[in-house]
Amino acid sequence: MIAARRNPRFVDAILDWPATAPLARLALVGAYLLGAVVKITDFQGATAEQAHFGMTPPAFWAALTIAVEILGPLLILTRRWLWLGAGMLGVFTLLAAITANAFWSMPAGHDRFMATNAFFEHVGLIGGFVLVALLDRRERGA
Repeated sequence: MIAARRNPRFVDAILDWPATAPLARLALVGAYLLGAVVKITDFQGATAEQAHFGMTPPAFWAALTIAVEILGPLLILTRRWLWLGAGMLGVFTLLAAITANAFWSMPAGHDRFMATNAFFEHVGLIGGFVLVALLDRRERGA
């Protein structure tokens, strides 16, 4: 049996730094916040994006996407109902990945390769949302 090793001191210093967790949460949700800002400033483009993916009515789906991309990150960043924000973004991310990156329905080639990578990157984000909710629960002693 291999004895457990401690982290190197510099790793412990980074993990123990009070700003590490909030910055990690911001890194996890930053793209969603940026997406919301872009969609708000170009609502016509956001609506066209929803129409491109067959979502009807597209304006409703664009508005709902903006709401999720703002509310989910705020819940995670403030740690108020973090589990709900993580769940919202996790479900949203899964639905977006299935809708926008359906690699299984594409012929072999570059586009399929790119869609496959994007799909599994989204799955990785979903894992991040699960982990942030688990860590928050553990930190709160629940």
